[in-house]
Amino acid sequence: MKLHEAVARRILDYCNERDLTPNKLCTMSGVIQSTVNSIFSGRSKNPKIGTINDLCTGLNITLAEFFDCKYFIDLED
Repeated sequence: MKLHEAVARRILDYCNERDLTPNKLCTMSGVIQSTVNSIFSGRSKNPKIGTINDLCTGLNITLAEFFDCKYFIDLED
């Protein structure tokens, strides 16, 4: 799995766990919808850590919690 795929998958996991739509997460985090759409579609190949941090703030989690996942082990180059 590539990094951008792991990030998108992790965001979707949190949305599903918390019964949130991506749009609601955008509202909660202050990240614009087009940015999240770019992450989900794969157009954003290298999401900024600041964006991920903002999403984590909206989810009320830390960056460490976000990245503490099997998705981020053995990523493809």
